[in-house]
Amino acid sequence: MAKIAMKTPLVEMDGDEMTRVIWQMIKDILICPHVDLKSEYYDLGLVCRNDTGDQITIDAANATKTYGVAVKCATITPNAARMPEYNLKEMWKSPNGTIRAILDGTVFRAPILAKGINPYIPTWTKPITIARHAYGDVYKNTEMQVSAGSKCELVCTDAQGVETRQLIHSFDGNGVVQGMHNTDQSISSFARSCFNYALDTKQDLWFATKDTISKKYDHRFKDIFAEIFEAEYKEKFDALGIEYFYTLIDDAVSRVIRSNGGYIWACKNYDGDVMSDMVATAYGSLGMMTSVLVSPDGAYEYEAAHGTVQRHYYKHLKGEKTSTNSVATIFAWSGALRKRGELDDLPQLCGYADKLEQATIQTIEDGVMTGDLYILSSLESKRKVDTEEFLQEIGKRLDALLA
Repeated sequence: MAKIAMKTPLVEMDGDEMTRVIWQMIKDILICPHVDLKSEYYDLGLVCRNDTGDQITIDAANATKTYGVAVKCATITPNAARMPEYNLKEMWKSPNGTIRAILDGTVFRAPILAKGINPYIPTWTKPITIARHAYGDVYKNTEMQVSAGSKCELVCTDAQGVETRQLIHSFDGNGVVQGMHNTDQSISSFARSCFNYALDTKQDLWFATKDTISKKYDHRFKDIFAEIFEAEYKEKFDALGIEYFYTLIDDAVSRVIRSNGGYIWACKNYDGDVMSDMVATAYGSLGMMTSVLVSPDGAYEYEAAHGTVQRHYYKHLKGEKTSTNSVATIFAWSGALRKRGELDDLPQLCGYADKLEQATIQTIEDGVMTGDLYILSSLESKRKVDTEEFLQEIGKRLDALLA
């Protein structure tokens, strides 16, 4: 059978440690036997980032803007312990943060569901996608400790040099204070990314803040979302029969817990940080969580939501077998290939991506799985396999589906 052709390359960003090992296995076992893969390759492994002064990350992000679709392997964000291990020139920034900033993108995370891997909340029968606004707020704050007797004010100087002052607090005792910000441009980009992704996936979109308490800051988010929706997206949503819904964040949490899933939940930066981990844990495993970065102008970057699986990598270096979950990385590849197929009008490539996901889920539901899923699975008949055997088992089922 002839390999499936591609028209336009996708951007391929290689990564670190055990996920880098799995990355090549996925290509060798599941992709290249069936697809004539065209990719613009960038090595975002920590060694190459260090050698290029992190220019490789910037180049990969700009290539994503050019080609519109990327797939990324998990990468190390170095801490102090990594400095001597990799002989680093400096403690390089998170590649995800760099790419996110260049693309002005929003991260959407959604669980992968399989029979036997049961959510801790029984009503969640469909995925809940978390959209996190990844700019500003407490993550770009300024803060200080203050001593008793201090007076803290919020001071803004406009372009004409005019000052506006508001008292924050007069401290009778010691305390702390912080200032944070966001921008209309960033909030607008976040809103458009959410609305576009909802249209792309044909799902309802929920958004929540605490505008009853934060009558300027959070209310600005609410207003910008509402204005953009009414002006640019309402007719498109109505045509698809999907809904944009705004509520308070505490009401949203209550509704989410009682829901069946099947929607996108847009969150401000801190809310999204917390709720994405809560949702991932409640669905069972970070190894079963997809992640896609979507820019407001329609570029897509797919990756797994988890890290580089350092502990398994050290075992691998010793020649020991590992049982490492590759599902989220497989779904990063399938997501990118499907999007490439959609943009280039290649139904065969889209169909291959669908069957790759189907074969992966079928393998787990047949009771063949890696160690982390073996512990979680409620299936009566199941067996734990190693990293490569799991991919080989998926490959057998994929071959049958494509025959």
